[in-house]
Amino acid sequence: GISVDAVAWAKVGTIASSWVVSPLLSGTIAFGLFVSVQYLILDHEDPFARAKRFVPMYMWLVGFMISMVTLLKGLKHIGIDLDLGMGSKFVNAMVLSAFIGLAVSALGALLLHRIHAAGRDVNSPANIERVFGVLMIFTACSMAFAHGSNDVANAVGPLAAIVSTVQSGGEVSSKAGLPWWVLAVGAVGIVIGLATYGWRVIQTIGRKITELTPSRGFAAELAAASTVVLASATGLPIST
Repeated sequence: GISVDAVAWAKVGTIASSWVVSPLLSGTIAFGLFVSVQYLILDHEDPFARAKRFVPMYMWLVGFMISMVTLLKGLKHIGIDLDLGMGSKFVNAMVLSAFIGLAVSALGALLLHRIHAAGRDVNSPANIERVFGVLMIFTACSMAFAHGSNDVANAVGPLAAIVSTVQSGGEVSSKAGLPWWVLAVGAVGIVIGLATYGWRVIQTIGRKITELTPSRGFAAELAAASTVVLASATGLPIST
């Protein structure tokens, strides 16, 4: 018979620790982000103008973060090894990511330039939230990217193992290769899931649990994305 010794308790402990690590890490990052928003933007006499000035900085963070994980972790899976001749691979990635972040920030600043205050009160909460609404486009992209880097792997892992076993004529290997079309199946699957039932989860979290505004939501999204991306890059146990 099979006893409890068959359970990989170390793995179970890792899974359980993710329930603690995830909210602590993402909550801390979100708190830090929102405190910075209060200090730089909200606690001033002209928050609308300051929002348009400082929000591109947060857009830079989004571009930098996504670029870093793509260059350091993602490209190797499709056989691309980037070398700009600037020392270590990490330094190369940081330099290129900084420029990509600037490009994202410039695009965001262009979009923000088209946002004009409505009504007589320029610094009304509604006007300020409109600025953060543009930022949320970028943080939503980062969350989608992070979610895919973490959860699509969970979904396509068994499929990749089956494909590898079939292609090798029944031989089971410890590491399975990942054909590009398996990744495509995962990507299409997560998009269909979001389009059909994902909105129910979004509505519940964004309205029924906590009333999220764009200025709050961006902090939550960017913190969650940063946590998941960090975990995908380092192997840190987290739950999306």
